[in-house]
Amino acid sequence: MASSDFDGILLGMGNPLLDVSAVVDQQFLDKYDIKLNNAILAEDKHLPMYDEMSQKFNVEYIAGGATQNSIKVAQWMLQVPGATSYMGSIGKDKYGEAMKKDATAAGVNVHYYEDEATPTGTCGVCVLGGERSLIANLSAANCYKVEHLKKPENWALVEKAKFYYIAGFFLTVSPESIQLVREHAAANNKVFTMNLSAPFICEFFKDVQEKCLPYMDYIFGNETEARTFSRVHGWETDDVEQIAIKMSQLPKASGTYKRTTVITQGADPVVVAEDGKVKKYPVIPLPKEKLVDTNGAGDAFVGGFLSQLVHGKGIEECVRAGCYASNVVIQRSGCTYPEKPDFN
Repeated sequence: MASSDFDGILLGMGNPLLDVSAVVDQQFLDKYDIKLNNAILAEDKHLPMYDEMSQKFNVEYIAGGATQNSIKVAQWMLQVPGATSYMGSIGKDKYGEAMKKDATAAGVNVHYYEDEATPTGTCGVCVLGGERSLIANLSAANCYKVEHLKKPENWALVEKAKFYYIAGFFLTVSPESIQLVREHAAANNKVFTMNLSAPFICEFFKDVQEKCLPYMDYIFGNETEARTFSRVHGWETDDVEQIAIKMSQLPKASGTYKRTTVITQGADPVVVAEDGKVKKYPVIPLPKEKLVDTNGAGDAFVGGFLSQLVHGKGIEECVRAGCYASNVVIQRSGCTYPEKPDFN
């Protein structure tokens, strides 16, 4: 494919957040009732946490947000400027400006909705022993409106794209926007992909998630999310391979593509289910001392995976690229990467 064929080929929509990341202690986790390897929305009790983090610990500010991370990693892997686009809502403030600068420098074509009244969203990333926990204060990210998507210059990004990726987190913000995109994808034989994203999405946003399921050509998630999904759907199994198969066999809105379920399990093999069968792919082993933090590992996996999917590569290559990207990201703080990928 010529590089012009890649122009805007992949579109992401989600919650752009600034990661406020620090290595914390167990006492801090206990104080704010935070569990490692989880992702939640901030409640009132969490709001003092962000200031306390910056006072007590060595805090880094890193452009984040699950979908935005994945899109940036896909863009990095593709090395074709403007191959990816992204929409979401930020505030009109210095954090929003920094995010725009970061994403644009990464080569992503960002069309943010800018909310006048609300600050840019932040995500507390608490790291302990390499494991991470995410506490998102959505703020402006929660203000995305479907009217922004319908504007001709923004809908043009939807028209141009052939692949779509939306993290489950966006279900809490603009299900109407997701509906427009997934219906466009189904009507035009394009590839629509989503992520389970967090146990709370599977549990408390089950209804909006279920409306999207028939449209998902690829479902991503990790083992904890998959098990929560199974429990919520009354499947009575904790076996990730069985769950992946069952998810891949749920009804589909369009028969163009069969559904593929891709479940990551940290250091354990990636589980891929399609056609009623499961394949397992080992990840790249990493000595514990090289692990910085797992923040962005799942996002990077998806970004790497999608970078090969848009190339028309098979599942094995897509998984290999996903494993490569996540291996790079877990050796760095947040979802960051070196200037050029070393993937062949």
